[in-house]
Amino acid sequence: MQMLPGEKLCGRDAVVFLSFRHSSSLMSTSISVPTHATIGLSKTPNFPIVSMAAKRSPKRLKYTSPRFTQEDGLLYIEADTSGSDSWKLEPVVNLLKEGAVGVIPTDTLYAIVCDLRSHSAIERLRRIKKIEASKPLSILCHSLRDIDKYTIGFPRGDGQGHTNIFKAVKHWLPGPYTFILIASKELPKQCIRFGTTAAKYASRKNVGVRMPDDTICQAVLEKMDAPLICTSIKSPKENEWMIDPVMIADTYGPEGLDFVVDGGVRVAEPSTVVDMTKVPPRVIREGKGPILHWMELQDDQKSDVEEDPIIPSAI
Repeated sequence: MQMLPGEKLCGRDAVVFLSFRHSSSLMSTSISVPTHATIGLSKTPNFPIVSMAAKRSPKRLKYTSPRFTQEDGLLYIEADTSGSDSWKLEPVVNLLKEGAVGVIPTDTLYAIVCDLRSHSAIERLRRIKKIEASKPLSILCHSLRDIDKYTIGFPRGDGQGHTNIFKAVKHWLPGPYTFILIASKELPKQCIRFGTTAAKYASRKNVGVRMPDDTICQAVLEKMDAPLICTSIKSPKENEWMIDPVMIADTYGPEGLDFVVDGGVRVAEPSTVVDMTKVPPRVIREGKGPILHWMELQDDQKSDVEEDPIIPSAI
């Protein structure tokens, strides 16, 4: 292996320097790194330098006919919450477009995400989180335009005294809410599947919609040309929210994650879930988002919507 300027090898904690070009193609290298790695990027006139600190080597799951395979371990990127180094996220966006499954922060919790258009990635996400095919999924959107494309949209009032919810919602997005809306035909059936592949689909196809007020999350969504499928992250043993990205990488990396974007430790406070298919809209789970005057509190609020097979997963 050819040594680059400034490269140091220190036993088990050796640091390997790799380079990649500014393009939409994936990072390429002849160096095999059988570990998950922490990235620290610094710009030069021609290309940034990627320093990867070797850790341990998690086992990778094998999938049938995947669009994306990564045999060199977990990509771990530390990103500033201010968004000042959003250029670091380019490899993550490229991986997502290739069918990767990874973790990014939101304005509430961390989320496991994949490209809405990748069927194999959605199946991998379900497998990693052990989500049944009957469980509808949520999507992370960059704009109201995305919401209008993949759902039938928010209620706009009917002149009969019902509030124009669309106008009210605009003042709170981006924000810490998951809105349950009726999906449009543009949303892949894998996101709203009911039962097995041979079963009929539910007559009402709902999807949870999020537009997080988080700089890192929005930077990733802006570079994608479609929403991301998302689901929350809990400890498999304690059934508690996982808010430390290092622990998430250690726990779910061996299960098949391809990358983790570290935006710091979060607070264990999920989004407020509002069912917009009801009149008036009903709060299924009270979370970080405040309860607004046009929302109705549901008597039997769900303490954990993740366990309900009908309610879309919500972060």
